Amino acid sequence: MTKIPKILLIYTGGTIGMVKDFNTGVLKTFNFDKLLMHIPEINLLNCDIDSISFEEPIDSSNMNVSNWVILAEIIEKNYYNFDGFVILHGSDTMSYTASVISFMFENLSKPIIFTGSQLPIGDLRTDAKENLITSIQIASSQEHGQPVVSEVCLYFEYKLYRANRTTKVNAEHFQAFYSPNFPPLGESGVYLKFSKQLLFKPNIGSELLKVRKTLDNNIAILKIFPGITKEVVAAILSIENLKGVIIETYGSGNAPTEKWFVNLLEQAISKGIYIVNVTQCTSGSVILGHYETSEHLKNIGIINGKDITTESALAKLMYLLGENLPQSAFKAIFEKPLRGEMSEEL
Repeated sequence: MTKIPKILLIYTGGTIGMVKDFNTGVLKTFNFDKLLMHIPEINLLNCDIDSISFEEPIDSSNMNVSNWVILAEIIEKNYYNFDGFVILHGSDTMSYTASVISFMFENLSKPIIFTGSQLPIGDLRTDAKENLITSIQIASSQEHGQPVVSEVCLYFEYKLYRANRTTKVNAEHFQAFYSPNFPPLGESGVYLKFSKQLLFKPNIGSELLKVRKTLDNNIAILKIFPGITKEVVAAILSIENLKGVIIETYGSGNAPTEKWFVNLLEQAISKGIYIVNVTQCTSGSVILGHYETSEHLKNIGIINGKDITTESALAKLMYLLGENLPQSAFKAIFEKPLRGEMSEEL
């Protein structure tokens, strides 16, 4: 007899977990114990579903390192009692949280699927029902007793993405997320189809799950723009206890070649601050040295972020800083894909 998958639904906050009070029009948090009342279709899914909620559900704009650790600990505590996890999360910072969780869980062999919605679950035109139902179906999908998906993903508006490859691109359309440099892992239409050749493959029989809960958020993001001043760059690089900077450059990693700019970056690197170069472009990759305007960055030891998203670069930087790696190894480790977050060769 085939074992029925057990799925844990975790509500952190966000629009998907709210219903409208039709007397007042005010949105209020949804009671997940009454899930089947609002979405009876879930009865048709071939799985057992339990749910748990943050003690105080939060707007995703208030998501922070402490809440990431709380979420990771909920999954860790229940990891061996469930076959998959569906995380309900506000869309604004979902790509950040999903990326962080992908790095926090090492040797993951079960699906962790993030989803949310643009409209509350009780609205007539809501996208919440489809996103939630299909996310549960993905999390419970198995072949030969093994989960089809065994990585951290994000599902939204008929598409399944690798979580640490996503970014939010639209505040109004149902298709709110995009994976600029990696194709979807699956699509939901008349049938639920997976692109199995793209799925992250765990090493079956490898080490047990490890949860890395030490994240260092002494980092900053510096976006380069025409006319940026020495004072602005110097102020960011002189932040007390700063350990890492993500620098958003032009095109394929290009930045000003002015002497003051290069000197400030070089001084920061000499003090042990890690600087990661990512592109401002919606898609594409940093290719250091491709143009003269990035050759100087390559020469002073800037870390090549390749085709990683800013959200994933932030998550990876927090994770690796928390691991207390030797300075001599940090750059090489960052430039290597750990959870499928960047392309192998660029």
